[in-house]
Amino acid sequence: MAGGLTMINPTGIFANTVCKKFPTVRVPEGARNFESKAIEKAIKKFSKNVNDEELTWLFNNCFPNTLDTTVTYSTYKGAPDTYVITGDIDAMWLRDSSAQVWPYMQFADEDKDLKNLIAGVINRQTRQILKDPYANAFYDDPEKKGEWTSDNTDMLPGVHERKYEIDSLCYPIRLAYNYWKTTGDTTPFDKQWLEAIKNILKTFKEQQEKDGTNPYSFSRNTSNGTDTRFLRGKGYPVKPVGLICSAFRPSDDSTVYSFLIPSNFFAVVSLNQAAEMVETLQDETKLAKELKALATEVKEAIAKYGVTEHEKYGKIYAFETDGFGNNLMMDDANVPSLLSLPYLDAVDANDPIYHNTRDFVWSLDNPFFFKGTAAEGIGGPHVGMNMIWPMAITMRGLTSTSDAEIKECIKMLKNTHGGTGFMHETFHKDDPTDFTRSWFAWANTLFGELLWKTYQEKPELLNSI
Repeated sequence: MAGGLTMINPTGIFANTVCKKFPTVRVPEGARNFESKAIEKAIKKFSKNVNDEELTWLFNNCFPNTLDTTVTYSTYKGAPDTYVITGDIDAMWLRDSSAQVWPYMQFADEDKDLKNLIAGVINRQTRQILKDPYANAFYDDPEKKGEWTSDNTDMLPGVHERKYEIDSLCYPIRLAYNYWKTTGDTTPFDKQWLEAIKNILKTFKEQQEKDGTNPYSFSRNTSNGTDTRFLRGKGYPVKPVGLICSAFRPSDDSTVYSFLIPSNFFAVVSLNQAAEMVETLQDETKLAKELKALATEVKEAIAKYGVTEHEKYGKIYAFETDGFGNNLMMDDANVPSLLSLPYLDAVDANDPIYHNTRDFVWSLDNPFFFKGTAAEGIGGPHVGMNMIWPMAITMRGLTSTSDAEIKECIKMLKNTHGGTGFMHETFHKDDPTDFTRSWFAWANTLFGELLWKTYQEKPELLNSI
């Protein structure tokens, strides 16, 4: 079932070509890092019932890509242990690893090995959060020193990168909560996991900056301004209003104003989920109250400081704010984003402010929305102008209540894989063959999630593309 890490670009495999138009690009059976009977069954079911040959090819390639190429499953002290790389970067991001295995959660009860794999991710993340809650990415080797060792921050061995991001601590809670709700298994949620939750709470409270100080700082010797922090690693000042600072965005770009609103929304959801878990599973009533109190405080602060009046769209959510009245109006392609809020259960898709915000972010009034001859979508500073992230198009589809919009998103993604059979980090708005990162498992698996969701809910839509 499990194997060693296959450090190979999956798009470079063209053995057993079926036809010139749709060559075999998936890692061959026997060379895959992990195989799930439940996922293979889903692929066969999709392929049998969806008439579009290209869509079935893309689903076959993309949906299992995380399992095929990025996971290493083993045991640690007798418990499941899973290391998950992003694809072409040999490091485990707390965010990416959670998101990469998330679409497989719905199959966990059908496949014990898959269930153990997800439990292994939770166990590994617990140890990582205990190691350093301010780090966003880790190595498999706890003693390894990597390329960012020289960053001006408190780097520890085994840490790949120490860009503090709210979402890095939210995603593991989201994964853990839904694993518990889906499987009923409480094994991963031991005293060590409880300490990790306490560590998250402590970090979030520190990042409210209520006492005017911040224990975290980060700077990097680089010509890329989004890879470092202003003011000697501390960032622009904020007014302590109850919101939580995030030094970096889920794109790993630095924030301008540290109160990143999508991530604060995510924190509200995660804190409430953590509260329910510690109270139910650990009988930690006092801790549960602290978690819920912080969630309530952040929620109220979002309503007061995270909403602004746009002359064209009315009330919308700001992307970033500082508590002084300054707002940054944009959206980023990575998740959490303003676009993704319903996907994260942070707002209802019919919430009027979200609806207005959605109209804004998917328009040329968003400085990082690009419209070209190949597609339209959201990008961001991470890669640069005119580069669209397939992830944003996928998220638009996952959060849409419109059949026409979902169809449009799937059609755009189908037409912009650049002939590779996989999704990418970004592609040029006018040329899908001009793309970044041929092996980006999160984008692949997320696209597979959209196709599977659509197949389950609106199968006729897939056969009309």
